[in-house]
Amino acid sequence: MFEKILVANRGEIALRVIRTCKEMGIRTVAVYSTADRDSLHVRFADEAVCIGPPQSAHSYLDIPKLIAACEITNADAVHPGYGFLSENANFSRICAENGIKFIGASPEMIESMGDKATAKATMEKAGVPCIPGSKGLLKDLADAKETAKVVKYPIMLKATAGGGGKGMRVVWKEEELEAAWNSARQEAGAAFGNDGMYMEKFIEEPRHIEIQVAGDKYGNACHLSERDCSIQRRHQKLVEEVPSPFMTDKLRKAMGRAAIKAVKAIKYEGVGTVEFLVDKHRNFYFMEMNTRIQVEHTITEEVINYDLIKEQIKLAAGDKIEGKEYFPQLHAIQCRINAEDPYNDFRPCPGKITDYHQPGGHGIRIDTHVYAGYVIPPYYDSMISKLITVAQSREEAITKMERALEEYYIDGIKTTIPFHQQLMKDKNFREGNFTTKFMETFKLK
Repeated sequence: MFEKILVANRGEIALRVIRTCKEMGIRTVAVYSTADRDSLHVRFADEAVCIGPPQSAHSYLDIPKLIAACEITNADAVHPGYGFLSENANFSRICAENGIKFIGASPEMIESMGDKATAKATMEKAGVPCIPGSKGLLKDLADAKETAKVVKYPIMLKATAGGGGKGMRVVWKEEELEAAWNSARQEAGAAFGNDGMYMEKFIEEPRHIEIQVAGDKYGNACHLSERDCSIQRRHQKLVEEVPSPFMTDKLRKAMGRAAIKAVKAIKYEGVGTVEFLVDKHRNFYFMEMNTRIQVEHTITEEVINYDLIKEQIKLAAGDKIEGKEYFPQLHAIQCRINAEDPYNDFRPCPGKITDYHQPGGHGIRIDTHVYAGYVIPPYYDSMISKLITVAQSREEAITKMERALEEYYIDGIKTTIPFHQQLMKDKNFREGNFTTKFMETFKLK
């Protein structure tokens, strides 16, 4: 087992990793930018190293500084959390070259799943259901037109290096294809430095359902059931739950088996997530694999009593897993509490938290790094807290969430608490009647 882990991240996920390390008897090193000197992850780590100014490129994304921090603190492993460098093959490779264990995927695994076109080809070969579309990257507009005739409209153009909805265009008929092709390529080139495009059949009334997986270096793999992440805004998740209200036993087993095929196809080691789109007929299609811990790992932990961060660390240290399936015995919901103004198009709202009170009671969990007097910097993601409720049924979990949101008091800034309060009362949400398009018609009162 590792003696000291450097957490190459910030905020609530850094604190989350530090807590598990302490329970495992592993010493921890926090890194922080000058904007994060007062964050709780800095306070509770055994050691802390300032790695630069607020801008991520000069701190949390600066690989030489992170390696130097490992060297001066004698850290023998790095946990990257999520975001930042968690799926950066170069960082994984450099850690290995310097004798530092990267608690995450190998460079080869990251590269095989990081490029969406390559990932799809790998999954098709493994027998994992994939969305009909182009065989690899499209050569040019003419190739796109011919492929669309085979796939059938509506289709979706996607940037191979994409993320966060950039470089994506839905095309309903051939007359719209050329304009969509040009704008998607331009946007992808500007955002990612790569304008490569591929095509998929556009799935109508889709659900976004992901399967939590784990694999070890001995070839064992397991899945830990699903999470429904369909409540999204601009392709960013807002609420997640497990089990999915759309799920059936038959579908859960089929998706679980497909996810394990995906893990074994790339000989995956560690904890990860296989993401699927599920249509209204409950046909499911591989979308992507995230080779890291997810923001929403919390709800899986709650329904099956399984510390996923601990499992990540153990797998990185060479432990074996039990190759079996896990199914939820409870229901859990997570609301992402963001420093945003939901009445002003969810505009980010950094600033000082003047007063703070968080809810408690049975079945309530909060992962956060903020407190009264904490100043939320404007340089990073706006999520400041994750509120999780756990209960015997979905109805009870929603009712508990309503009560918890009513108790949750954050003053000095705007937050998305009012949005979540209204969502919990929404008839369609309560009935489980929603898709990834839900937020397009949801009106905040």
